[in-house]
Amino acid sequence: MDMPEYARYQKLTQDRLQALCETYLPEDSQVCRAARYSLLGGGKRVRAVLVLAVCDLLGGDVEAASWLAGAVEMLHAYSLIHDDLPCMDDDDFRRGRPSCHKQFGEATALLAGDALLTTAFEVIGDAPLSAKARTGAVQALARGAGARGMVFGQELDIAWEGKPASEETLRKIHRHKTGALINAAVQMGAVAAGADSAQRQALETFAYGIGLVFQIVDDVLDVTSTSEELGKPAGSDEENQKTTFATLYGPEGAQNLAATINAQACAALDGFGPRADFLRVVAGALLERKK
Repeated sequence: MDMPEYARYQKLTQDRLQALCETYLPEDSQVCRAARYSLLGGGKRVRAVLVLAVCDLLGGDVEAASWLAGAVEMLHAYSLIHDDLPCMDDDDFRRGRPSCHKQFGEATALLAGDALLTTAFEVIGDAPLSAKARTGAVQALARGAGARGMVFGQELDIAWEGKPASEETLRKIHRHKTGALINAAVQMGAVAAGADSAQRQALETFAYGIGLVFQIVDDVLDVTSTSEELGKPAGSDEENQKTTFATLYGPEGAQNLAATINAQACAALDGFGPRADFLRVVAGALLERKK
């Protein structure tokens, strides 16, 4: 995403992650080296940027919120490590490099994911924010990542492999698997800035909307892009016998559906006025992304 503001948030996140790794993931441990390999191995940092952008939108301390941005990236990296394991999606590449278990072995990769998951919450506990903000961030991240959020979505995703699924089922899967963690990031930025309940509700509608858009575009790219373009195996959905939005409606129909959902998501930001323009631009970039 070629936007100066996005680049600024990315750099703040990357600098924070480097500093956090020195404290929480020392390189004298093979597990920590594996964790750092996946955590610092690139990526768009969408979730971290959302933490910082929402905090900024609401007038919060973005520097302090960068600890929360680092925490959500740690948790996201854990989920990718585990998702790539042979017992899950069995992917050998991630972001153009060997996935963690191919580089370090399955046992080390499993532990590296565990380390990132738990360290994320330690980082939030140590963040230079009020006790209320830290508590709210822990609740948001745990809710989004846990048994009623991302983990449930992964469970559903596995359960529906090899079975025909309706749009309603796909929406349920991806609301949890993808949308829940994106909403967690948005809510973490909101609590860091002391948002009220109406603001948080509007931001939740936006977050779940762009989360679904993100997944639909992923489905389209899986059938229209190459592995080299994606930095991970293309065609894996078909190989795993998954019904996707692209198989239900075709790539063009799925992209049109994503555009409709994107417009609905951005409409939820109307109450914030022009201050939310950056979030609208990010939503548009997620809709039009090519990898």
